[in-house]
This record gives sequence, structure tokens and C-alpha cells, in this order.
Amino acid sequence: MIQTTPNPPKVIGKLPNAENAQGVANSSQNPFPKFNPRLAIAVVIIIGVTGYGIWGMLPKPAETTLHVSGRLESDETDISAKTGGRVTTILVREGDAVKKNQVVVEIDDDEIPEQLKGLDAQIQLARQEELQALQEIAVAESRIREARLTLKQSQGDAIGRINQAQFTVSAAESDLRQTEAQVKQWEAHLNQTNAELKFAQVERGRYAELVKEGAVNQQLFDQKQMTLATALANVETTQAQLIASQLAVKAARDRFSAAQGSFKQVQSTGLNPDIRTAQLNVYSLQKSQAQSKLEAVRAKVKNAQASRDQIQRRLQSLKVKSPIDGIVQSRPLEAGAVVTMGKTLLTVLDPSAVYLRCYIPEGDIGKIRVGQAAKVFLDSSPNNPFAAHISQIDMKAAFTPETIYFKHDRVKQVFGVKLAIHHPEGFAKSGMPADAEIDLKSSP
Repeated sequence: MIQTTPNPPKVIGKLPNAENAQGVANSSQNPFPKFNPRLAIAVVIIIGVTGYGIWGMLPKPAETTLHVSGRLESDETDISAKTGGRVTTILVREGDAVKKNQVVVEIDDDEIPEQLKGLDAQIQLARQEELQALQEIAVAESRIREARLTLKQSQGDAIGRINQAQFTVSAAESDLRQTEAQVKQWEAHLNQTNAELKFAQVERGRYAELVKEGAVNQQLFDQKQMTLATALANVETTQAQLIASQLAVKAARDRFSAAQGSFKQVQSTGLNPDIRTAQLNVYSLQKSQAQSKLEAVRAKVKNAQASRDQIQRRLQSLKVKSPIDGIVQSRPLEAGAVVTMGKTLLTVLDPSAVYLRCYIPEGDIGKIRVGQAAKVFLDSSPNNPFAAHISQIDMKAAFTPETIYFKHDRVKQVFGVKLAIHHPEGFAKSGMPADAEIDLKSSP
């Protein structure tokens, strides 16, 4: 075997000193290259990029929580003046707690007491007019009763003739009704005989054809001919009876009319109705006029009482009450200010109705629903979140460009969301910043 020895390294140039010579000797003796940190960094970067790419290609687990941030808010209730006037007293200050129906502001209006006095005088005068109308009605009724008694006394001598005439009318009416009933009976009987005649005519025609064909003998045909003649005679007889009954009805109706005329004549003659009726008409007219006056006066009293009640409510509204339990947020006025109807006097917040107002990007809005559970975290107690739920989602996006041309512009759209806190208990206050987690797994 032939052994070879490596060629010694060539030295280019001269070695200036012994140290360089020693270094060259050491490098020729170390078989591993010197460590290069730049190469290591490049390798790490390549490995990281490759791993990130692989991780991006792997399926991601579904998100279960949506993190949002916002500011706590509370519904504001503006307490306004129901009537104008001068503010005399404001009984609360900003930050004070108020109860529902608690008097918080007092207003003075000098015109209201004067208006009440004027309406009281109108009501009293109308009451007196009402009593006067009632007295007039009582007098008219008394006169009407007197006229009716006089009329009743005059009936004594004429009652017999009137009863006799009335009996005659009743008897004539009874005869008329009987004759009318007979007419109806004969009309019904005529309808029956006409039907029998038609049937006999049909039978006679049918048997005439059968005789010609030799299907029946002449005797049966003669019987049908006799039946037809009998039916025709019955129709003629019934028609005659009907005409006689109709004439009887006319005569009975004439007798009934005559009896009614006699009855009216006896009534008018015996009772002298012209005088009696004229008196009753006068007294009835007086009563009607008094009743109309009474109704007008009572309407006047009712209107005055309604106006007084309205003024009284205005007087009560001068003591302004809080409609809710809450905390006074703002007090824009001081005592002595003159206010008009609808002017805001105080603004009250309901501390039990605090919510987190936050905004969610358009890409995440499809993940949430009203009613989903959430947790609200305050900076003062991040480890003790408040239970909450989504109470409202805006129907329209906010912070949206006027016109959207490109897909990437849609990420700028956000929707306002309210997270109602269940039990704020005075710790969660309006204006505080807060974070929240919406549980996407919970169902509304």
C-alpha cells in the first residue's frame, strides 16, 4: 500500500512575527470550522417561518370567547317642568340618591291660585242656577199633574159612551179579521183545486193517447174525463167563494172604519180635548225648557269643574317628583331661575340599569345574538367580573365610509352593542372604562 501525506498549506506572503506563525500552525491542526452566529440566526429564521406556515395550514379550533372593550353607560331620565314658573327650591344636588315620587324641585306660579278662585266662583254660581232650574221643573210637573186630574174628572160623564164606541170598534175589527181569514182559506183551497185540475188534465191527455193506441179501454178514458170535469167545477166554485169572501172583507173593513170614526168623535166630544190638550202642552213646554236649562247649567258646572281639576293638577305639578329611583347626574339650574313647560330641571341615572357600550367589527357581528351571556371586567376589580348579557345590537353600522368600493373597506364597519350588567350593586358606574368577554357558546 502506498501512503500519501497531505500537502502542507501554502503560505502567501511573509510572516511578520512568531505569533502569526503560531496561529497558522494552530489553524492547520483544528479540523472544525469556526462558529458563525449569522449562519445560526438564518437557520432559526428559516425554521420559524416554515413552522409558522405549517401552523397556518392546520385547522384552527373555533373561537369560544369574543373580547371587547368599551365604557359603562346608564339610561338618563330628564326631569322636566310640567308648568312654567319660578324655581323656588331645588332639594337635591349632583350625586344625591333620590327615590321614586320624591319631591326634588318646587316651582311657584302666582297666577294659578287666582285662577282657582275664579273657577270656584263660577262653579258656585252655576250651582245656584242648577237649583233654580230644578225648582222650575218641579213647578211645571205640579201643573201637569193638576191638568191631568182635571182631564180625568171630565172623563166621568163620557166614559160609558166611549166604552160602547170602543166595543163597537173591537167587534168590527173581529169581523174583519174573520173575513180576512176566510179569504186566506179560500185562496189556499183555490190553489189546491188548481193543482188537482192540472193533474186531471195531464191524466186525461195521457189516457187519450193510450186509447188511440188501444192500450186501455174507453171506460177508463171516460173516468179520467169525468175527473177532469169535476176538478174544473171545483175550481170555478172555489173562485166564486173567494170572490164572495173578498167582498165580505171589504164590507167588514168599511164597518171597522166607521166604528173607529164614531169612537174618535165620542172621545173628542166627551173630553173636549182641545182645551185640555192645550193646557198640557203649555205645561209640558215649560217643563222641557226647564230641563234644557238644567242640562246647560250642569254642563257649565262640569266644564268649570274640569277646568278647576286641570288647574289643580298644575298646582300639584309645581312640586316636581322623581319618576324613578336613581342618582342625580346633573343639576343645570339654581333656585330663582324662571322656567317654561318642558324645561329640564334635573337628570337622574338609574344605577341598577348600567350597561357596557362597546363596538364589534362587522366580521364578528354574525357570531353574537341578543341574550348571549357575557362577563364585564372593571379595572378596579379585574378578578371579579360582573355577569351580563347582550341586550341590544344596533341595526346599522357605525364609522362606515360614505361609499364602499373595496372589500378591505368593510373591516372599518362596526356595530354598537349593549351588554346589560345583571347586578351592578353600585360598583359599576356610568363613565367607567371596562372590558368584556362574550361567551359565543351560550345560546340566547
